[in-house]
Amino acid sequence: MNAFSFRDTAIILSMVIVYIVVTTWLTIKLRSKTNDQFMVASRALPAALVGMLLMSEFIGTPATVGTAQQAFKSGMATAWAILTASIGFMLVGIFLARRLYRSGDFTISGLIASKYGDTARLVVSLVMAYALFVVNVNNYVSGAAALSTVLKVSLPVAAVVTAVISTFYYTLGGLKGVAYVTVIHGTVKYLGVVIAAVIAYRLSGGVAPMVQNLPHQYFSWDGTIGGPTIMAWLIGNAGALFSTQMVVQAVAATKNPESARNSTFYAAALCIPIGIMAAFIGVAAKHLYPGLNSIYAFPIFIQKTNVFWGGIITTAIVASIFANVATVALAITSLLIKDFYVPYFHPGAERQLRMTRYASVVVGFLPLPFVLMVPSILKTQFFTRGLRTAITMIALAGLYFPFFSSSTGATVGLIAATVATSVWFFLGNPFGIDNIYIAVVTPIIVMAIDHLHGSGKPKPEIAVTQGQ
Repeated sequence: MNAFSFRDTAIILSMVIVYIVVTTWLTIKLRSKTNDQFMVASRALPAALVGMLLMSEFIGTPATVGTAQQAFKSGMATAWAILTASIGFMLVGIFLARRLYRSGDFTISGLIASKYGDTARLVVSLVMAYALFVVNVNNYVSGAAALSTVLKVSLPVAAVVTAVISTFYYTLGGLKGVAYVTVIHGTVKYLGVVIAAVIAYRLSGGVAPMVQNLPHQYFSWDGTIGGPTIMAWLIGNAGALFSTQMVVQAVAATKNPESARNSTFYAAALCIPIGIMAAFIGVAAKHLYPGLNSIYAFPIFIQKTNVFWGGIITTAIVASIFANVATVALAITSLLIKDFYVPYFHPGAERQLRMTRYASVVVGFLPLPFVLMVPSILKTQFFTRGLRTAITMIALAGLYFPFFSSSTGATVGLIAATVATSVWFFLGNPFGIDNIYIAVVTPIIVMAIDHLHGSGKPKPEIAVTQGQ
């Protein structure tokens, strides 16, 4: 791997610092001043801006760096990891966005509470917080891998830098500040991926030499991944989108139901190019540097160009990190405050905003001890989506199968799915069965058993829905 000189590194670092200073100033200028602005930006965000926010949260550093890492091993078919998210966004727009907006809620647990009661709400909130916590661990790992390459620091140090700046962004800005600054982050991220793809294309001499040099599976529709895994990705992406707190929260921040739907269509369109480019970067890295550690399949191209373009790519990665960490941490904080702090302590508006900021700091730094435990960026990413898919299965069962109305069945089913999916993931997906399939099947089996044993009789409606 070529290394930048001390002077080059100083220039790149200066570019990153200037970017951080400018976006920090904007975050302060646009910061949330009320709890309503912090949580849902007073329901006043344009659809296009929310579309960029959704894409940046769901297709961030783990998706781009992780897709390049997996494409290095498996070929262009890895693009499906992001292309299936585009399909998922379309499905959310068609079937969920307007209905979700009209509900007036902004936590997925609140939506489920109206069907299954308060216990199910708390379990959903905890499972979602757990899944999003792992998402941010993944965010720190993928971002730190890129930053450590350029800044010549260790992975843990780069992760600490990520935590400090990202936590400042969202703790001060809330959703209102984060959303507007995310437009800049998303644009810069896109530019960085485009530049890295162009550099990879030029260094490879085009596509033809890559096709000649690499196994044919690298350019087949399913690569070495296989159809079942691609289908699992589709299920995982769609399922996660239907239940992810940040998606619910961002959609709730638009101006009206039509804007809510259109925001998901914008996000779907933005996903397609970035998926193809990220996979191409990974395949090009395999062609050019076959002995490279796969986690550096994307960062390697930072140091294969001049210092200016290298600085742009590095800044793009920084932008992606901040956008991801901030939005995910904000979603975790919203769940904890809305579902645990407010119902039990009944704070005033000022006290609630103050406690929200305190919780934000803890949530921002909590992932740091776990940054060295992630086995694979993309696999970990889809594990978290499997956990969120389990929540979606509970919600869909309640919406479309009225006989699955037992709070006990839903609660036990979700706990069982969380444990089973986690164990299956940490065992390495035994028998070649992806953990996402475990997340899909387990809650339905538990709820069916509960229904057959007679405890699935409809329970009295519990009026604890959020937002009322």
